[in-house]
Amino acid sequence: MKTFFSKRWFHPLLLLVWIVIGAALRFTHLTGKPPWTDEFATLVFSLGNSFQTVPLDQAISLETLLQPLRLNPGVGASAVLHHLFTEDHHPPLYFVLAHWWMQLFPASGEFISVWAARSLPALFGVASIPAVYGLGFLAFRSRLVAQLAAAMMAVSPFGIFLAQEARHYALGILWVIASLCCLVVAMQHLKCKTPLPIWVALCWVVVNSLGMATHYFFSLTICAEAMVLIGLGILGGRFSLEKGTVFPTPSSPSLRSPLPASSSYWWRIYAVAAGTFVGCVVWVPVWQASASGQMTQWIRIGGSVAGSDRLLSTILTLINPIFQAFAAWITMLFLLPVEASSLVVGIASGAVMLVFFLWVMPILYRGLKAQFRQPDTRLATSILGGFVLGAIALFFGITYFLGIDLTRGARYNFVYFPAVTVLLAAAIAVTWNASEAVNSKLSLAKEAPPLKNTTLSLPFTPDFSHFITRGKRSVAIIWLMSLLSGITVVSNLGYQKYYRPDLLIPGIQQASAVPVLIATTHNTLVQTGEMMGIAWEFKRAADSKKSSLNPKFLLAHQDQDRCVSESVALAGDANVQGKACRASSTLQKTLAQLPRPLDLWLVNFKAPVEPDAPNCFAEDTSQYQTSVNGYSSRLYHCLADGSEASRRP
Repeated sequence: MKTFFSKRWFHPLLLLVWIVIGAALRFTHLTGKPPWTDEFATLVFSLGNSFQTVPLDQAISLETLLQPLRLNPGVGASAVLHHLFTEDHHPPLYFVLAHWWMQLFPASGEFISVWAARSLPALFGVASIPAVYGLGFLAFRSRLVAQLAAAMMAVSPFGIFLAQEARHYALGILWVIASLCCLVVAMQHLKCKTPLPIWVALCWVVVNSLGMATHYFFSLTICAEAMVLIGLGILGGRFSLEKGTVFPTPSSPSLRSPLPASSSYWWRIYAVAAGTFVGCVVWVPVWQASASGQMTQWIRIGGSVAGSDRLLSTILTLINPIFQAFAAWITMLFLLPVEASSLVVGIASGAVMLVFFLWVMPILYRGLKAQFRQPDTRLATSILGGFVLGAIALFFGITYFLGIDLTRGARYNFVYFPAVTVLLAAAIAVTWNASEAVNSKLSLAKEAPPLKNTTLSLPFTPDFSHFITRGKRSVAIIWLMSLLSGITVVSNLGYQKYYRPDLLIPGIQQASAVPVLIATTHNTLVQTGEMMGIAWEFKRAADSKKSSLNPKFLLAHQDQDRCVSESVALAGDANVQGKACRASSTLQKTLAQLPRPLDLWLVNFKAPVEPDAPNCFAEDTSQYQTSVNGYSSRLYHCLADGSEASRRP
């Protein structure tokens, strides 16, 4: 068996197996989930189009609302940059790459396909499999760790979730892996007291700059790497080449050969830091000039709560980030169908996940502890472990001290996800190697000649055989659990989209037999994306002949997210004076211009509807006051002039 494993073709072939599995998972049902508002932002800006072409404060058709999703062959990358910088708040690298990519999929007058938009991050997700293999091998010098890292990345539910999003996170993961590779090389050179090669330093600066040009949160990756380097250079991190000691105690012999931060070997590290700083600071004016912070308001902790609910709100503010972060960490490894439509399936999945977590944590803990105790792997474990802990500390620091809850967006964990994957692989590699070690002992025991006056206890062999089976079986169970979790994400039973218009549309189709107006309050392009999701689902239903309903849409603009009625604003209250809802009056004017009968669906309408429009009444039945992922709706029936209808109590 060892001869088979030592063949030159074995490891490339096995890596190819992981790549094929990962590609199959990432490209399966790639268009099965409805696009949501963030993905529509990617599509519109990558096409070089603008959200500002969508008319506000008037009833518009479905085709008009989806017009920014049409391919415009005459638009170049300069239009992508212009609209992105004036309407959004993200750096441009991924959007420019997506622009060139989607040019390969001409739509011939039709809307751009979701497959075209999602296939690029899916490819980046596939590329992360061999990339994390390289990181695992570079850090631990172990093909076993590298193979296990690739295997776990291939089936990770979190990795698949990000790869099936038409967003920049899959590309960000590649930059994180590349930057961590440079960090590992730098630390190994510091350990050996050799200068960092210039080409590595230049690559590190370029990678960090490209990472910042992909997502501003890549700065957290850079900061976590800096924390590891600071721990090495200032907090006593010194190496003994013979003993491989990292972060020794004051009595450690390695202190006799210190490598302080003032050592000449650090100068190229300082040059990398300076180059990275320049590569990051160029984006500060772009970020400051971008769209207002209203688009990131959802991750901000704020809003005063009065009365008895204030204490409860404070408690939830303190504990929610912990549970949110914990849930995101778990789903990097496993996730069963907790979001299935069946409550029984969801509860059973949660129970199985809890049992599995309690079973796997001791295995991972013992594995990491063993890797840290080994001189050959202590450095790699310290680098990646310190990096992950530093990144988590930054997340919680920003959450609790700056009031920006980064744990609300699980996708933001891309900044340290590859390091977690490699550490998981290193931990379970110990379990696998333990089985191999016992197997070797058994082989030697069988081949060795019998010793005089010595007998081998019969229970010895069965115990070792059980340990062999248990060790490799544990690794197989962990991987199979992750594989099932990946299938869960692909099947839309976990990591569902934040917005589910596919759940909202059937209710509208069932309840409305007359023309429909879907109205929402508009504050930023986020609300435009929400309505685009609904329009996209209606278009899909029409294309498949499942619906003939062709609704109109109203995006009633208001400068604030929420407002009060005009009557309250005019009452003289200083706190609300001047905040009367423009959206409310816009809705009334629009209804007066449309023919009757008409069904009015208010979706995420954050303005009062009072007084009711003439001859319109609300449908009070609970099934028409629904709330699904990302959408809250209410139905109003507007009758023709002269019709008589009694209002429902």
